[in-house]
Amino acid sequence: MTAVNYLDGSGLRGALIMSAEYVQRHRADLNRINVFPVPDGDTGTNLALTVSSIADHLRRSTDTSVGAVAKAAAQAGIMGARGNCGMILSHFLLGMADAIGDRVRLTVAEFGQVLRSATEHVYRALEKPVEGTMITIMRAIADEAERLRDSDFVVLFERLLIKAREALANTPELLPQLKASGVVDAGAKGFVHILEGIAGYLAGDPLVALDETPEFGAEPAVFAAAQAEYSAASEQYRFCTEALVRGSELPTQETVSAWLRERGDSLVVIRSNDLLKVHVHTDEPEAVFAYLRGFGELATKKAEDMQAQHAVAERAATGHMRLARRPISIVVDSACDLPDEIIRAHGMHLVPLNLIFEDRVLRDRLDISAEEFVEQLKTGAHPSTSQPAPAAFIEGFRRAAEEGESVVAVLLSSALSGTYASAQAALKHRAEGDDVPIHLFDSKGGSLLQGLLALKASELGEMGWTPERIVAELERIRAQSGFFIVLDTFERALASGRVGRGKAWLGSLLDIKPVLDIDAAGKLVPIDKVRGRKNMMPRMLEVLERKVPRGAKKMRFGIMHIGAHEVLAPVTREIRARYGKDAEVVTMAGTPIFGTHAGEGAWGIAYLVED
Repeated sequence: MTAVNYLDGSGLRGALIMSAEYVQRHRADLNRINVFPVPDGDTGTNLALTVSSIADHLRRSTDTSVGAVAKAAAQAGIMGARGNCGMILSHFLLGMADAIGDRVRLTVAEFGQVLRSATEHVYRALEKPVEGTMITIMRAIADEAERLRDSDFVVLFERLLIKAREALANTPELLPQLKASGVVDAGAKGFVHILEGIAGYLAGDPLVALDETPEFGAEPAVFAAAQAEYSAASEQYRFCTEALVRGSELPTQETVSAWLRERGDSLVVIRSNDLLKVHVHTDEPEAVFAYLRGFGELATKKAEDMQAQHAVAERAATGHMRLARRPISIVVDSACDLPDEIIRAHGMHLVPLNLIFEDRVLRDRLDISAEEFVEQLKTGAHPSTSQPAPAAFIEGFRRAAEEGESVVAVLLSSALSGTYASAQAALKHRAEGDDVPIHLFDSKGGSLLQGLLALKASELGEMGWTPERIVAELERIRAQSGFFIVLDTFERALASGRVGRGKAWLGSLLDIKPVLDIDAAGKLVPIDKVRGRKNMMPRMLEVLERKVPRGAKKMRFGIMHIGAHEVLAPVTREIRARYGKDAEVVTMAGTPIFGTHAGEGAWGIAYLVED
């Protein structure tokens, strides 16, 4: 076995990507044994979503400096962090990045110092560090690394794994809840899986025996999360609340912690540059969100009813069914135009549509980004699009069913695409024994209209609503909501056959910009036109004024664009000036699926009326 004497950016990137794979493989097991701090059965899912955010970001990186990769991993961790475990891991990575600084590579001795600094950073950052959790493993490996400063990285991680597994086996002795349930701590075990992935990567044998983590007890409790008592005495707050804020003048971590401390527990706050991430158990999630809005853009927010989560686990245990971690799991296709951070924050399952070039088929958002697509348009590319195959939906439904008692799929308008029909076909070909109820909702929309409906469905599911009630509420909201788009050029509409050649020629000659609406039936229809680019924004805001019902108070908005970033800030300002300074506005570069037909320079407004 070749000795590895230093760790550079490429090595750290590969190791972290592989560690994400290990966590994904053990996600369900971690959910089953999750009994601390509350038995809501979501540690595996939360940790998997956090590390997948890190891995996805690092896959796009080419940095060779270990310092640059560590900083990128820390920032991606903060943006994607979910749950106590994800927040603590992100603090650990942030401490690592601070300790590494701008170094290009690390020796084993230097890495030991970095582990010590990262561990101390976590202990300082937490309100009440609890031994027997992930932090105990961090401290154990930091101690061991300092003793092994003269080894190479392969030997180091072999020894760190031994020490980590010993510490993991001892976690029930440190936390009575674990011992009573006959399990080790789920977050601590997840951190051991991260170490296993790193060790396997460095040894060059990534998916073999290194991931055999010893269990505590002979027969781990399959439904430990369900069997553990949800004690009002130990967990007095109901909602697991998380939010991500962006801003140039954010308060200190200590200031935010002091405010939240009066309103909840299980508090973890991360402040890094222009990002502020908060996790707290509270009975006042809306008050938390209102407080955070005062500091910048509330990029994501989530409030899950932990009692509803535990009730799902109890039903599964009583009926000897599979363990689900939440009442509802949401599936959405990639035409929704929701930002990745919102999709991850709510644990939605994304099914990609397809973009077809002459010699290749690319999966939307997975194989090509919105920004990459705009660059392709500039070179004269003329792709076509197609709906996901039923097999893609079968896989999406399978992943969603692993987590939810029921599944709700919020899909692109059946009048615009065969996507809904493909999902229907997938339901007919599910494997025998797949008995999780799946409810399809035709959004009769696309882009951020569909996306905001999916976001609403996620929020209702997190509050414990039944799937039937969610679908009925989406139907009600869709009837008074909408999306419309203005085209800057007729070229793509002409190529797609949606505009005739004569109209396109005349429109281009007169510099006319058509405004298209998705109507109540989910069809794309012309509703207005504007002459000249400078008149586009005033006319679009006039259309919005006409469409939003008078007296509406509970609204949210979305702005989608195809290579037209310059419209985001002024349109957002105007919407907030007209509908309230705290109006929620989601912005996103439009999916290539819409860009293929709308063309560069197009942009649209979605509005959701929830009154």
